[in-house]
Amino acid sequence: MSFMEISALLEQAKNVCQQRGVRFTPVREQVFLLLAKHSNAVGAYDLLSELQTIDPAAKPATIYRALDFLGQQGFVHKIESINAFVMCHHFSDCSHPVQLLICDQCGHVEEIQSQNLDLAIRSMADASGFNISHQIVEAHGKCQRCP
Repeated sequence: MSFMEISALLEQAKNVCQQRGVRFTPVREQVFLLLAKHSNAVGAYDLLSELQTIDPAAKPATIYRALDFLGQQGFVHKIESINAFVMCHHFSDCSHPVQLLICDQCGHVEEIQSQNLDLAIRSMADASGFNISHQIVEAHGKCQRCP
């Protein structure tokens, strides 16, 4: 992602936080920026190592609190199967259903939007009397860039 794209995403995040009345602290901003620089998913401890170059006093709790906040705001998605995080590039709707394509070779993660998949899952959940509050579908495989 280019510097301009990251700057625009950061401004959008600041505006969302202001509209919601939540604090986008300097540490949260730093973690947001570190994550935005990655094109692939990144683990919390990798982010912590990067944050410690800026703030040597940063601890694991620092990064996890920041990631928790960013996730609650819909700015990042946690990929449970690989215990890593990836930026959401359309976080104006933080409750949208998430489908992630995860390349097991290069680590590339692509977020896709399939209303058909969402409708199918919600229909099956409704038939079972289940109310979905949050949805992330993870699909693993090999991307088109990998041989």
